[in-house]
This record gives sequence, C-alpha cells and structure tokens, in this order.
Amino acid sequence: MSENPDLFACPIVPVLTINTPEQAVPLAETLGKVGFSALEVTFRTAHAATAIAAMRKACPDLHIGAGTITGATQFDAACAAGSDFLVSPGTGPTLFELFKQATMPVFPGIATPSEALAAYEQGYKIQKFFPASANGGTAMLKAMSAPLADISFMPTGGIHRENMQDYLALPNVVSIGGSWMIDADALATGDWDKLGAYAERQIQA
Repeated sequence: MSENPDLFACPIVPVLTINTPEQAVPLAETLGKVGFSALEVTFRTAHAATAIAAMRKACPDLHIGAGTITGATQFDAACAAGSDFLVSPGTGPTLFELFKQATMPVFPGIATPSEALAAYEQGYKIQKFFPASANGGTAMLKAMSAPLADISFMPTGGIHRENMQDYLALPNVVSIGGSWMIDADALATGDWDKLGAYAERQIQA
C-alpha cells in the first residue's frame, strides 16, 4: 500500500490494452523513448500478465503497472507478473481486503467524494478518479480539493490532448492517464516509428 513518488515523475501515464503478446515489448520500448516512465497495462485481454512480465524484463527503467484490477484473478496475476503498481476502476470491500496483501503501490478507483473518503480511511492518499469526464472532470476535482485536501488523484477517462493541461494544472492531480496518445492503426500494424511520433505529438501542449 506504499506510494512511490518516482511514479509521478511521469505526469501522463499511457493506459494500454495489449491485443497480442508480440506488441508488448516494442510498445514499451517505443513509449520509453518518447519519454514516458510509467505505463499501465489493463487487464482487458488475456495477454496482460504476459505483457507486464515481458515489459518489466525488457525495460527495467520503466514503471510497469497493472490496471483494471477488479478481483482476485487479476490481482493474483498482476502480482505474479511483477507489476510495479496496481490500479482499479472502482473499489469495494473485497478489493480493499486484497489490496492489504500488496507490496507495491496501489491506487484504488473512486468516482465520488464518499468513495474517496472510504479509500482514505483505508489509508490511500492517492486515488484513481474514474471515469473522470463522466463524473464532472476538472469541475469535480476542483470541488473536492478543499473538503478532501489530504487526497490526491490520478484521473482517467475522457482525457485527451485538448483538456490534459486543464487536469495537470490542478493541485490535487498528481498524474493523468489515458490512451489518446496511442495510434491504434500503428499499434495493430507494428509501425513503431509512426506510433512514437504520434504519441509525442499528442502530449505536446
């Protein structure tokens, strides 16, 4: 349940869905060259754990985390793969119990002030705010900043090039996540030069 401040040297964290195992390492290498130091691999496909393990071995300087942790299956697989951090889209009693076993940083998902307080009571000062845009976006984060002054957030969901700076400017935001910087066609065809160039353009203010 520890929090690693080194993660936040990367204010924008690509959220990745791996469709084939072969994509994992070249994708991580390409994004590392662009300047990202943390990547979140979602458990939305069967290749997530394999991808995380391969990325960590090939790119030891990157923080490779696991996202979409929704239960014991994903939690166990993410831990076995050596994930550097864990992220959930939402968090209930069962997940909180599982997260007590974690030895890496955990960022539980919340969507409301009540959920944020519940996570804070469990010891989590940095939480994932998801889905950000659907739950009020920057306006909600601003509204929560004063009454929840001790909590910081990692918003994802509906963030893109046009609004990313609005989120990053908020004092209670430590980083943002999303997949808008990933060129889906380039990923599918393995055109890593194109993917890297696109990603670099998409994070420029």
